[in-house]
Amino acid sequence: MARVSQAHLDARRRQILDGAARCFARDGFHGTSMQDVLKEAGLSAGAVYRYFSGKEDLIEAIATEAVNGVRRAFEGAARDTPVPAPDVLIGRVSRSLFADGLESGRGLEPRAYAGLIIQVWSETLRSERLSAALTEAFGGLRGAWTELVGLYREAGVLRADVPDEHVARALIATAQGFIAQLAMFGDTGPEVLENGLRGLMSMDPVKAG
Repeated sequence: MARVSQAHLDARRRQILDGAARCFARDGFHGTSMQDVLKEAGLSAGAVYRYFSGKEDLIEAIATEAVNGVRRAFEGAARDTPVPAPDVLIGRVSRSLFADGLESGRGLEPRAYAGLIIQVWSETLRSERLSAALTEAFGGLRGAWTELVGLYREAGVLRADVPDEHVARALIATAQGFIAQLAMFGDTGPEVLENGLRGLMSMDPVKAG
């Protein structure tokens, strides 16, 4: 029997995840059955269960991918010299995140992909397994952002009395809020986030105080 290549295995796994993501974005986690995923992916039960034991496995994989996608975008930005300002940085990361939703076979528009991410966050409130997986992924993301904030401090553009991690958490919260607004209202985009941050960054602290 011919040995199946790793590239083939990876492509099949991607096919399953993309099909599941489309189902979840369209009908929600609890409105989607494994039969729906099989049909969307165009695969047999045996082919799918070779990679995933059920919906919870699929949800965890999709959730971890989304978090790691943001982390990779920030790690990539951190390699730029000089490091981009926060408005440029978060705009770039948000575009990268939603490009992930459109790539391959997912074909999810930004609002649909944002809605999928919101579902993932909600699911962590009932699934200890997913909560643990995302907590670990979030730790890596927070570490990457904290490292990036450290580069701002080294460049002398950040005040010294605010811990790097606090700034990192505020940046993460900004990105999360953007995702929530996009999912619920669909009337925003990366350029709105960039412009808003640029406006806040231009405030004179003396006059504002």
